[in-house]
Amino acid sequence: LLNQRKIPPRDPLYVKSTYLTHHKPPPCESNKQTNKQTMVETLLPSRFQSHLQKLDPKRRLLTSTIASHKTLLFAFLWIAAFASVFLWQRPSYIGGYVVGPVAGGRFTVFGKVKPLQPVPRLRPAVFDLKEFGGVGDGVAVNTEAFERAVVEISKLGGGGGGQLNVPPGRWLTAPFNLTSHMTLFLAEDCEILGVEDEKFWPLMPPLPSYGYGRERPGPRYGSLIHGQNLKDVVITGHNGTINGQGQSWWKKHQRRLLNNTRGPLVQIMWSSDIVIANVTLRDSPFWTLHPYDCKNVTIRNVTILAPVTGAPNTDGIDPDSCEDMVIEDCYISTGDDAIAIKSGWDQFGIAYGRPSTNILIRNLIVRSVISAGVSIGSEMSGGISNVTIENLLIWNSRRGVRIKTAQGRGGYIKNITYKNVTLDNVRVGIVIKTDYNEHADDNYDRKAYPTLSGFSFSGIHGQGVRVPVRIHGSEQIPVRNVTFRDMSVGLTYKKKHIFQCSFVKGRVIGSIFPRPCENFDVYDEEGRLVKPATESTVPDIDYDI
Repeated sequence: LLNQRKIPPRDPLYVKSTYLTHHKPPPCESNKQTNKQTMVETLLPSRFQSHLQKLDPKRRLLTSTIASHKTLLFAFLWIAAFASVFLWQRPSYIGGYVVGPVAGGRFTVFGKVKPLQPVPRLRPAVFDLKEFGGVGDGVAVNTEAFERAVVEISKLGGGGGGQLNVPPGRWLTAPFNLTSHMTLFLAEDCEILGVEDEKFWPLMPPLPSYGYGRERPGPRYGSLIHGQNLKDVVITGHNGTINGQGQSWWKKHQRRLLNNTRGPLVQIMWSSDIVIANVTLRDSPFWTLHPYDCKNVTIRNVTILAPVTGAPNTDGIDPDSCEDMVIEDCYISTGDDAIAIKSGWDQFGIAYGRPSTNILIRNLIVRSVISAGVSIGSEMSGGISNVTIENLLIWNSRRGVRIKTAQGRGGYIKNITYKNVTLDNVRVGIVIKTDYNEHADDNYDRKAYPTLSGFSFSGIHGQGVRVPVRIHGSEQIPVRNVTFRDMSVGLTYKKKHIFQCSFVKGRVIGSIFPRPCENFDVYDEEGRLVKPATESTVPDIDYDI
């Protein structure tokens, strides 16, 4: 059999597997013992097999057992010794170089270190933060080093700009600004750390479309990495990290010890041609990534993390009055909305008048135990339109996708498309809420009613969902032109009001599960009307489930 398979006959793994596969154990107990003995003999080297044949059966069995146990013990000790080469050591940084048997958290074998990925040259001029006095020990404050580097790059705009490489290490810093035609490159095993003391975070005027700080009246704290009135800015790397160290901010906010609104982790304002890719953002004091009134923005392959509880308002990505934007291939798990599209707050947003429009969100995995996977609003007073959300997985979340607004917001939300959305263990799948009554002040216009129309949901699937749909319009803010197609959601709650509607009109195409409420016209797949809607103005909303 060995010769037929052309496998070396001394391969013990093959001999053992062949024996077990092609020999059925005989029913006799003595034969079972003989077979066990044969397997042990086969696994022993030939010089031991000849000696074993000279022994009586009892001693042969005893010797075989001892040999087997010794083999197992030797294998265990060998694996343990080999593993000790890999584990329980940490990297060191001397003179800017990674030294020691383990470098940057990577495994090594006998002192050979896997080299760091080479940093690509993305601009004509390339600088290293250490050239400006940076020290990546997690203790020294590097604000001045970042500022000197940015000033140097700001001189190179006419020649294609400059690239600032942040090498492996832990680079503590207070907030700093970027400049146009700049690439901030975070190397593998690099971590930029925000200082925790708020006295080092500058105060800025409120956003013009908000009128106030989002949490407190008056000025707001700036972001850790900030830029405004810029063009051609890239933040990228080999998955280096920007860490806001937000734990102290969250505690102070919960204890009401802060007099101003917390700052985002990264905020780019009034800028265009922005790319953020291949980095990790974590533990922001407030919203994590906040592009404000920007055009032509790409966010790709970004990981955003914060504790799912105890990290208030740590939204992942908040496009705010932005146009022509793509968010794709990201993983987001935070303490609030993973994504929240905004465009200003009440009378201030109406006056500012900048919509969020032409936004594509695709290929994301998101989680939000507190809020929703993808939200639109509630600050939407400048208008939100032409948004496509596709290939989205939402898991272990309170809500899947949510649209939220209120009386006094004004503005509009229209032409929103959801395609191929998977809900996995989500309490409420689809939410449209029109009474989200948080206001900047008491001077908002009570007659400023937002308009909501043009929502398409197709390819909505999942399991472990308690309430698949909850659309809560009102007499003043009805929800119009809603379409459902190809929907099948597994339920965990058997109460009949699992498809909840109020002041909504739309249509269902084909068969969907669960059965929709009576507010929808039902069409077959060929577009023929099967059942007309029954007009209902009686709220069918149950917030207890």
